[in-house]
Amino acid sequence: MEEKNLEALLEEDRQFIPSEEFHKNALIQSADIYEQGQSLGFWEEQAKQLSWLSPWEKTLEWNPPFAQWFVGGKLNASANCLDRHLHNWHRNKAAIIFEGENGDSQVLTYQDLHREVSKFANVLKANGVNKGDRVTIYLPMIPEAVISMLACARLGAPHSVVFGGFSSEALRDRVIDAQAKVVITSDGSFRRGNTIPLKDNTDIALDGVDCVEHVFVIQRTKQTVQMKENRDLWYHEEMAKASPVCPAEPMDAEDMLFILYTSGTTGKPKGVVHTTGGYMVGVSTTHRWVFDLKEEDVYWCTADVGWITGHSYIVYGPLANGATVLMYEGSPDYPNRDRFWEIVEKYKVTILYTAPTAIRTFMKWGPQYPQSRDLSSLRLLGSVGEPINPEAWMWYYKYIGGERCPIVDTWWQTETGMIMMTPLPGITSLKPGSCTVPFPGVRIEVVDSAGHPVPKGSGGYLAIKEPWPAMLRNIYGDPARFERTYFGNWPGVYFPGDGAKWDKDGYFWILGRVDDVINVSGHRIGTMEVESALVDHPSVAEAAVIGKNHEVKGQALACFVTLKEGIEITPDLENELKKHVAKKIGALARPDDIFFTAELPKTRSGKIMRRLLRDIAEGRAIGDTTTLADASVVNTLKANYQE
Repeated sequence: MEEKNLEALLEEDRQFIPSEEFHKNALIQSADIYEQGQSLGFWEEQAKQLSWLSPWEKTLEWNPPFAQWFVGGKLNASANCLDRHLHNWHRNKAAIIFEGENGDSQVLTYQDLHREVSKFANVLKANGVNKGDRVTIYLPMIPEAVISMLACARLGAPHSVVFGGFSSEALRDRVIDAQAKVVITSDGSFRRGNTIPLKDNTDIALDGVDCVEHVFVIQRTKQTVQMKENRDLWYHEEMAKASPVCPAEPMDAEDMLFILYTSGTTGKPKGVVHTTGGYMVGVSTTHRWVFDLKEEDVYWCTADVGWITGHSYIVYGPLANGATVLMYEGSPDYPNRDRFWEIVEKYKVTILYTAPTAIRTFMKWGPQYPQSRDLSSLRLLGSVGEPINPEAWMWYYKYIGGERCPIVDTWWQTETGMIMMTPLPGITSLKPGSCTVPFPGVRIEVVDSAGHPVPKGSGGYLAIKEPWPAMLRNIYGDPARFERTYFGNWPGVYFPGDGAKWDKDGYFWILGRVDDVINVSGHRIGTMEVESALVDHPSVAEAAVIGKNHEVKGQALACFVTLKEGIEITPDLENELKKHVAKKIGALARPDDIFFTAELPKTRSGKIMRRLLRDIAEGRAIGDTTTLADASVVNTLKANYQE
């Protein structure tokens, strides 16, 4: 790790204090909770909120880098999401409100969901799926995706969900790595009025793969598909024969719940392993407190279940808490650009959890779309997936939240399993662009390259100093890579790979991936600050910044910028943006190149792939593009950049 620390350049002084009304009704009303979080007893208390089949003997066994939580305890994740809600009126409460891209809708109560999950668990069991067998799920955002996950959890068969937008090649790699016994897919999925052939992709992926015994096919689009004899089964036909009674398998707290492959912005995907007890404690506690969950809330997380956000904050956290969860299948601009806001208005959504990349897209389209809908039901907003630029935060606060909804800007990862840094909306003063402070019971510091804490007001590396319940336990089949990747910098300390600073108030600001840090004349600059300075300009919707080789400075800043609709590209605008960055964060961060583009290359979860932008800027061969949402974006960029 390089000796130099990250510069902390961007200043943000705006603060938003929770309203008296929100504070008065909040689940967490006192900062004493942070003090309580300093002992292991804190997590023991939270664990008691779940249903255990037998109690744990020891809360934490920590042999760095391997942790075991709630040692000896037994429970079942599916039973915690379903069965325990059936003993009172919750059984008739909506668990999932589903809206399809084409406008079809469905409501499943907790009792409905329990029945469907039990039936499908019996179908899996009848077809040879036993405790410990891996099951790959490759589906669109439909209720059957949740049913499949919970059916696997019911049997103790770890699931590996592969995002339905991934290619057959990406699916194949993940099936082989997990040695999946079964694949669950659908005939196709709807996307912006088109259909995506998921079953055809599955057939291509499984060509020559011998570990898969059965493929279950859900009818979604009714398109024609090939069914392979003795391997492929129709979901609806098997479900018609299944019993609705299936006892949940008692699972050890440390039994594997799922494998989830990281989206691969940095090379070969890693199979992140999460286990049952600690994960369920972490996601249910954070979901309840971060979103200040109330019985009457309609909670909408816009992620896909193929990502960790979908696992933790559409499925396991919300359903363990007995929440009503909205699921939307399609894209935010189909058939019109107000689709999200139409859904908020239609279902009276109270909590919205979405990504900065979506918010910046809405900014680019303009405020007229949310303004045309009634968003008055909203009471809390959340942000997830990457740091949010202060100007995008302000836009979200003003146009979506009507300047009345707190924004919980959450920092966490596939590997952490649960939200790690976040405001608690009833007690935390908010600063646009800051994920504020660690969640109670989580110990995070900003350190220098030797692992020592840096003074307030400085930048450095994010370091998680102590184990937490929902942490990943391993990389599937590769413990050496697990140790090297996450615990290779400082003994017993988890390094998430992010640069950060903390300000004079002790608030944390994520500066971007350390892989993306740019060294300009000896100054180490995080991409996030330069991007935020660009997005701060009224003409800019989105920006990605990379370092390219420079004879004198070592590296120079090259910026790829997307403008808001209706803004013209001129040489004056280029100079204006360079000056704007220098004014916001200092002359040392003045960009050398500004390159205007209609689109930026993103993974299918919306993260900008700066690695590919570096390849373009340096004139190198383009690296792996299998996780790109739209590979043509890179080819267009490369052609334009060379001109």
